[in-house]
Amino acid sequence: MDKMKIAELISSGQAVLGIEFGSTRIKAVLVGEDNAPIASGSHDWENRLVDNIWTYSMEDISTGLQGCYADLKKNVKEEYGVTLKHLGAIGFSGMMHGYLPFDAEDNLLAEFRTWRNTMTEEASVKLSELFGFHIPQRWSVAHLYQAMLNGEEHVKDIHYLTTLAGYIHWKLSGEKVMGVGEAAGMFPIDSAKTDYDEKMLVQFDELSAAAGYTWKLKDILPKVLPAGANAGVLTEEGAKFLDVDGELCAGIPMCPPEGDAGTGMAATNSVAVRTGNVSAGTSVFAMAVLEKPLTKAYDEIDMVTTPAGDPVAMVHCNNCTSDLNAWVNLFKEALESYGVAVDMNTLYGTLYRKALEGDKDCGGLLAYNYFSGEHVTGFNEGRPLFVRTPDAKMNLANFMRVHLYTSLGALKTGMDILLKEENVELDKMLGHGGLFKTKGVGQGILAAAIDTPVYVMETAGEGGAWGMALLASYMKNKAEGETLTDYLAQKVFHGEEGDRMEPVTADVEGFEEFMVKYKNGLAIERAAVEFMR
Repeated sequence: MDKMKIAELISSGQAVLGIEFGSTRIKAVLVGEDNAPIASGSHDWENRLVDNIWTYSMEDISTGLQGCYADLKKNVKEEYGVTLKHLGAIGFSGMMHGYLPFDAEDNLLAEFRTWRNTMTEEASVKLSELFGFHIPQRWSVAHLYQAMLNGEEHVKDIHYLTTLAGYIHWKLSGEKVMGVGEAAGMFPIDSAKTDYDEKMLVQFDELSAAAGYTWKLKDILPKVLPAGANAGVLTEEGAKFLDVDGELCAGIPMCPPEGDAGTGMAATNSVAVRTGNVSAGTSVFAMAVLEKPLTKAYDEIDMVTTPAGDPVAMVHCNNCTSDLNAWVNLFKEALESYGVAVDMNTLYGTLYRKALEGDKDCGGLLAYNYFSGEHVTGFNEGRPLFVRTPDAKMNLANFMRVHLYTSLGALKTGMDILLKEENVELDKMLGHGGLFKTKGVGQGILAAAIDTPVYVMETAGEGGAWGMALLASYMKNKAEGETLTDYLAQKVFHGEEGDRMEPVTADVEGFEEFMVKYKNGLAIERAAVEFMR
């Protein structure tokens, strides 16, 4: 589509917008009638550790959203010469899970506790035992129950409990609703009913009543909606909040807000049974759409859903590229000390490709990327760590390779359960996120880690914001009875699967050798957590 046609499309209010709050960047993607991206905007932000709680302030959220939209609007004006005033549909996504409790006057009762916090172990264990269903520490209900166990004063006043995506949607539409995939990270979902599990709701209400609370859990949770449902419209107040210039019109249809897991599935066309995807950035998670239930519950495996409500096995790890990024920035600083101008894309690409020259087992080097706790391997706190024996092969290639390997070390621990113990079969695994931006590197490392062919699409770099735009587009443009699976396959991807990489036997064996050191060396990481304060 040429620029003039795109300008007309935008001016006529037919373009669809998706905005996603990632861990380090808020991104907006605008799509046209063919669902291809036509403009984007972004805003960088970062979580902070306040009183030992990973959080973002409400001001961070507001200014971040407005800054991202302003950047999109500016880019649209510069590229197409038109002002963004109308939209065909809009959707918001964010990091799943976490804890945002509000009172009856819509006041936030406690700091925003993000997915990254690992302070709810007691609640996680007790709820998992009660439900017979694994409740991860980062889930909203685990945060709620831990606050109850802690006797936190604010719990009695909770009138509404939501997530980041749910909060943004509520702020802009006035609707307390949530997409089923995002809701599945708050409380267990009954896929047959596309709603919260009724038996578990009753069990939780018995706990809260015994503790003296008068609210019912379902009354304070968002209403659950499947993909394609109408989730309200952008209000006048919401439009003015999003566009500080006051030029965006109200009344824009809004789709159910989703989590980054669901938008990643949409962006990689992996919502069908026997498909899966891996999103690798600040955190990393793998999703596998199941054709049959797992034989039992696992602490390392979360059961969530697709945006349409189908059951999904999820391996979620808190840590992925943060430590790797820190090392790349160190190399940048070293180069700049010598007066060398550094382009970060070039630096990342060069260092990532250098890793391919390393020994398959990383030459005996060992690293842990634990900026925060890692539940898959049993850590409530983390310490980034690099260690080697005196005779290890210390060179740049092995150094980069070990940091790429360890970025997926915890993920592999969980994926081995699905693939080796549960014998889950996947027709394809798709990769997206920052780890896959350098062609063939992260993709090959993942293929080696899970011994499975990995696909990466050209659109993978657009990530979850594009996936959120696709979900908004599906709500706006779907035919009667058209499923999300069919819509994505036929009207978005048109049979395109992306570039495929097969696992290389030597790399698979090398990764397995590394994992032996990785598991044995966890004792070193535990010592670092205990003694490095």
